[in-house]
Amino acid sequence: MAYEEDKRSADRYRQRETAQRRTSASSGSSRQQDRQGGHKKRRRIGLAGSLIYIAFVIGLSTLLATVGWIWASDVLALNKDYKTAVIEITEDESLNSVVKDLTDEGIVEHGWLFKLFCKISSGEDKITAGSYTLNTEMDYRAIVNNLGSSSSSKTQISVTIPEGYTIDQIFALLAENNVSTVDKLEDTAANHDYDFSFLEDLDLGDYKRLEGYLFPDTYNFYVGEDPIYVINKMLVNFDSKVTDSMRQQITENGYSIHDIIIIASMIEKETDGTDRTSIASVIENRLNSSFKYLQIDATIAYVTGNVVTEDDYKSVDSPYNTYLYEGLPPGPIANPGSESILAAINPDDTSYYYYILGDDGKHHFFSSYEKFKAYKATLSSASSSG
Repeated sequence: MAYEEDKRSADRYRQRETAQRRTSASSGSSRQQDRQGGHKKRRRIGLAGSLIYIAFVIGLSTLLATVGWIWASDVLALNKDYKTAVIEITEDESLNSVVKDLTDEGIVEHGWLFKLFCKISSGEDKITAGSYTLNTEMDYRAIVNNLGSSSSSKTQISVTIPEGYTIDQIFALLAENNVSTVDKLEDTAANHDYDFSFLEDLDLGDYKRLEGYLFPDTYNFYVGEDPIYVINKMLVNFDSKVTDSMRQQITENGYSIHDIIIIASMIEKETDGTDRTSIASVIENRLNSSFKYLQIDATIAYVTGNVVTEDDYKSVDSPYNTYLYEGLPPGPIANPGSESILAAINPDDTSYYYYILGDDGKHHFFSSYEKFKAYKATLSSASSSG
């Protein structure tokens, strides 16, 4: 019996040993699986992190490249809309104040960057008191150089452009006053793309495209002024004189601004200063009739540059000859002032189709050709008898 009892005890011991080994093996296998699963999870997290980091680096690089280009565009004056500004610098004015003026006027976009440029390039030491004409086509270096060339030593001149002057007369007047040269002004007028809505349909290449838009007024310029600035100043003046309400009325009347300036230029060349709206009514009535020949001598004189004779009515073959060609001439024949522009927009309501300069120095207006011809005959006989 003792032997049997010992045998049973030994069997129970072996069974416990076997169970423990199985439990240990199962536990080890589970831990190994956990370790393997952990490795896989860490690999997945590591891959996602790498992708996020790469995306961040690419995004940051793109951002820096974009911002860098924006800054470079300001430094190098690239892709800017053209404008000019006069910057006044007083004695002992701080760089911060100068930079504020430049940014307020739109000459530079990033004031802090311009200030940094001045610090690095010693530009702050070059800036001196004076009055300076700057534009958005100047890069940072050009701005600093201009601010270091005091305009106090330059001669300022006042130039009055009379109403009715042609573009050739205006450029000659500016050249006589040493504002610029005729060649530079003509080249700028022909080729510089000024950003004004009223010039959108006028092709570059011919300086006379600006005829009619150089507003007659008194201007202050410096000797040797930038021709781009000179012309821009007159165009800005024109733009301000032709108000939004005037433009709306022009559209409602079925005209373009160019049409109105052509009409206004003819009025300006024909008027004695008292009869603008009457002359405008003759032009309006003829344009709206079956007889669309305006028959205005000033349009022929614009082409020939001479006193017009009756022979010129048929011999001068030009679209500016309003005796041979119907309707408006192709462009303005002078630069009109505000009164002539307003007369072109608001002509008198008359039945006039004819007018002629009398011996009294005034224009006489007629509704019928017979009365006009009869009055003209009296002038001819008086002239021949004299």
